[in-house]
Amino acid sequence: MSLFRDDGVVLRTQKLGEADRIITILTRGHGRVRAVARGVRRTKSKFGARLEPFSHVDVQFFARGSELIGRGLPLCTQSETIAPYGGGIVSDYGRYTAGTAMLETAERFTDHEGEPAVQQYLLLVGGLRTLARAEHAPNLILDAFLLRSLAVNGYAPSFDDCARCGMPGPNRFFSVAAGGAVCGDCRVPGSVVPSAEALQLLSALLTGDWETADASEARHVREGSGLVSAYLHWHLERGLRSLRYVEN
Repeated sequence: MSLFRDDGVVLRTQKLGEADRIITILTRGHGRVRAVARGVRRTKSKFGARLEPFSHVDVQFFARGSELIGRGLPLCTQSETIAPYGGGIVSDYGRYTAGTAMLETAERFTDHEGEPAVQQYLLLVGGLRTLARAEHAPNLILDAFLLRSLAVNGYAPSFDDCARCGMPGPNRFFSVAAGGAVCGDCRVPGSVVPSAEALQLLSALLTGDWETADASEARHVREGSGLVSAYLHWHLERGLRSLRYVEN
């Protein structure tokens, strides 16, 4: 029997029995963890209020062995709030739908429980913090998070040089299957010809150039979001359920 302590972000919860929940948390040191939280659905449970989606928490786990991830689910026995991001997210529909898509993305990219995913964890914490503070438009924050999540998982798209031959850009064609922007010689069936402004926007979101991103026109933001969604869908092999509710 062992105790483990870590900090993490609550991704989702599921009902278990009459008063318990299964909590899915993306932690800093142990990656994605599913744990049982006893009694958290009782009306007066302060413990349960800390374990809601979007919450950044310090948690203690109890496991029946020397490893946190074993044959059975560990117990989440204690939690302390680090940052209640949910308060600044759930009150606004745009921020809520974008945040929900971010949580789903983080869970999909950490499909092996117990494997550390520090970069994905830090991306999620930073993304939720920015979203809760309403520092930029929710859909821009979401697209930046999606692009950077793809990048840290080895799927960084190219928005300038050709993704196949490396020909310096700008290149006018874009293919999700080829890895992003492609030149005329490397163009493949299914390639599209997005506007130069949409590609510049996506490049800005990937690199953190918020001055350029915030100044983008709505039509280019919508076009860029469509490219990000298609690119993410290709690499995840199926789309995110929550993306259909995101406002553009």
